[in-house]
Amino acid sequence: MGVVRVEIRKFDGSAHRAFPATLLGRDEHGTWLGIPSGTVSDTGKVYEIPGVVLVPHTGWWTAMFNAAPRNTSVYCDITTPATWNDDTVTVTDLDLDVRKIRLTGEVQLVDEDEFAAHQTKFGYPEEVVQQARAAAQWLLDAVRTNQEPFTTHFHRWLAHVSP
Repeated sequence: MGVVRVEIRKFDGSAHRAFPATLLGRDEHGTWLGIPSGTVSDTGKVYEIPGVVLVPHTGWWTAMFNAAPRNTSVYCDITTPATWNDDTVTVTDLDLDVRKIRLTGEVQLVDEDEFAAHQTKFGYPEEVVQQARAAAQWLLDAVRTNQEPFTTHFHRWLAHVSP
């Protein structure tokens, strides 16, 4: 298990956030990265609650699965497809997010206002807008209908970083 640097950028190429993660493994869903408690991002944020990130083999999203007691059990970022360069994975955050609330099971699409504002600010091409909206809808459907890896599959990976 090695360390992978996760870099998340905005559409203009500026840094959004970055953090180290542990390469846990790969399966049919993608590459699984662990974020143990105490992980510190480049912005100084400390991840108090452990989680795992799934970088899919293909797709305009990434997913973060959080251990309890975090209120959000599943948090999906709509992003450009990931690019890998040695031990660094980079995605561009496209603002829209899909999240599942742990206690209620409610699945929400959030940050539509930020997505709309950044379409103007960054000049998202129509193809990017279409891909982002399609990915958000696919994730909403997949999480709401309990498709894997969004239901139980991720627990196997989360067990590597959560006591």
